Amino acid sequence: MIMPWSFDINPLIPLWSLFVMIGFALILSVINLIVRNPAGLLRALTFATLSLLLANPVLKEETRQPINDVAVLVVDQSESQNFENRTEQTANAAQDLSEKIRTIPNMELRTVDVGVRERSNSKLKNEGTALFRELNEALSDIAPSRLSGVILLTDGQIHDQADFENRLNIETPVHALLTGTPNGKDRRLVIEQRPRFGIVGEQAHITIRIEDSGYEDSEEPHRIARVEAAVLGQPPKVSFVRSGYDHTISVDIEHGGSNPVEITVQALSNEITLVNNSAIVELTGVRDRLRVLLVTGEPHVGERTWRNLLKADPAVDLVHFTILRPPDKQDRTPTNELSLIAFPTRQLFAQKLDEFDLIIFDRYRRRGVLPVIYLNNIARYVEQGGALLVAAGPAFANPNESLYRTPLAGVLPARPSSQVIERGFHPELSRAGARHPVTADLPGANDPFSAESNAQWGRWFRVIGADQLSGTTLMDDGQNSPLLILDHVGKGRIAQLLSDHSWLWTRGFEGGGPQAELLRRLAHWLMGEPELAEEDLRAKANGKKLEITRRTMASRAPTIKITSPSGKVSDLILQEENAGRYSAILEADELGLYRVTDGRLTAIAAIGALNTREFDDVRASADIVDPITDATGGATRWLTQQGLPEIRTVKANRVMAGRSWIGLKRNENYVVVDTHTITLIWPWLALLVTLGLAIFAWRREAN
Repeated sequence: MIMPWSFDINPLIPLWSLFVMIGFALILSVINLIVRNPAGLLRALTFATLSLLLANPVLKEETRQPINDVAVLVVDQSESQNFENRTEQTANAAQDLSEKIRTIPNMELRTVDVGVRERSNSKLKNEGTALFRELNEALSDIAPSRLSGVILLTDGQIHDQADFENRLNIETPVHALLTGTPNGKDRRLVIEQRPRFGIVGEQAHITIRIEDSGYEDSEEPHRIARVEAAVLGQPPKVSFVRSGYDHTISVDIEHGGSNPVEITVQALSNEITLVNNSAIVELTGVRDRLRVLLVTGEPHVGERTWRNLLKADPAVDLVHFTILRPPDKQDRTPTNELSLIAFPTRQLFAQKLDEFDLIIFDRYRRRGVLPVIYLNNIARYVEQGGALLVAAGPAFANPNESLYRTPLAGVLPARPSSQVIERGFHPELSRAGARHPVTADLPGANDPFSAESNAQWGRWFRVIGADQLSGTTLMDDGQNSPLLILDHVGKGRIAQLLSDHSWLWTRGFEGGGPQAELLRRLAHWLMGEPELAEEDLRAKANGKKLEITRRTMASRAPTIKITSPSGKVSDLILQEENAGRYSAILEADELGLYRVTDGRLTAIAAIGALNTREFDDVRASADIVDPITDATGGATRWLTQQGLPEIRTVKANRVMAGRSWIGLKRNENYVVVDTHTITLIWPWLALLVTLGLAIFAWRREAN
């Protein structure tokens, strides 16, 4: 672009020297006029001509290239934009604005997408919509003199507005175009206090508050809401809570390990979303003390092994009952003269039996020490939810001494065949044992699905012959004689070990075996720990991925149905990872609570934090952006009410917004790419004129 001619000077001497000379000439001229020197006017004219010569006036023509102004369009793509059709509004408005701005001459458009990083990485800090942080990053390479204006396309839920003045120094208008509808209504569940751990068998207390936003003008600002709280797999507990106040709810911790608690509050009419009406509280169930009753039928070499394994765990309270002298060997020695105290059998087996978490019978033989009524109490204890482990010895095969000839026969999964097989053998996993979580992946285990895979465990030398009546055989002797059988009885569980040689593993005979690990898993399975359940479904969030695992004893896993936070339902086929374990990974495209079910089992997982700042208040609002637009001379407009405004370019210091338009400042910056100059005074002619005037002034003074 070529600009018109302009007048300029191109001094032949430094400009400061020229100004000094002109000042000196003015002083002399004034003095000559005061003293009325006849040549004073000529001298002044001479100095003026000389100054004009040295100033070298020129006509200048510049070729200028305009510098594009920059308009910044900030597009809010945070999670709160998923409601009220805001996503579609934002996409349409962003496209229309981009097309309009690109048609403006000498205008460059920069688009900043806010919230994209938070969507792609749920591990980022829970800071909500950091709009001004990302705007500041976008402006870092834009000169302030080029910035024409900023347009915020958002729902108004911005969480770093407090840093606006500290982060940005904007001298151009900031306009806000709001998506959504004003005066929205929403209910939110807030978790005020949550414990991290809970004692198994006791209750955990969670403090909640219900906040109703947008209903303040109602005649009833504090409503009664129905709240359901349930540990996954348990019936929900219902309570009624008044909104606006703290309320404590209690949930039962029934097992150790993970106990996810889902809390849901009743929805109101015209709510923007139900995504913040639910919350997940992850509680870890821990046992205060594990109370174990070990009943040893007679002293034997493996007795100490059981006792040492149980006493090695400081969390175990062990009561060990060993029958040293059966009734048929009692004499008439008075009780007060015996070195052993009488064992409190009535107190243990009649009064406090339900206080034990696990009962172990080790080589017990029926000899009249425990009356039938006590054994009947134990059978009832199992059916009502207790845990029983029976490690059988040779007496189990004897019809006169076997526990199977007691009321416990109703809960035992195997019936003795009256055989005691004594030979060396390596315990092996059955096909069910390779799939069952109690024995799967035991160190050194064989692979029953491979004919060439053998167990690396040491040998045992005795197995009690038995016919399996119920339950699942996890281990055998390699010749189809069951060694370890697990079964569910009523509400309880029972494990039957048909050998008394497991102690050889602990002693390290022929390399030994994982007896301690096997006992630990048996104890946890018997007490119903979910980590060792045969049928189990789990969902775990890993960043933006949902990892789903299904454990089953069936030959294949059922199809999984996944319900996303928005209510969308999709099917997922799991792939077999190893025997009895199936898994899949789902790329989640939403933040919030996912529900996973196969029709029988249900699991829940939260992608990102459920109670995030992004969902603190999902209503579209102008409260945050109004002070910002007012301070910069911009305007706030609701797209649903006023539509998309016209874009105009306005000179600086003018009004930057009107009823149906918003303005971008026209900076009119340019760079000079070429200059053409013409000298107005011919130097030789000016020099001759100056000399002539000087000579004429000298002659005038001489006369």
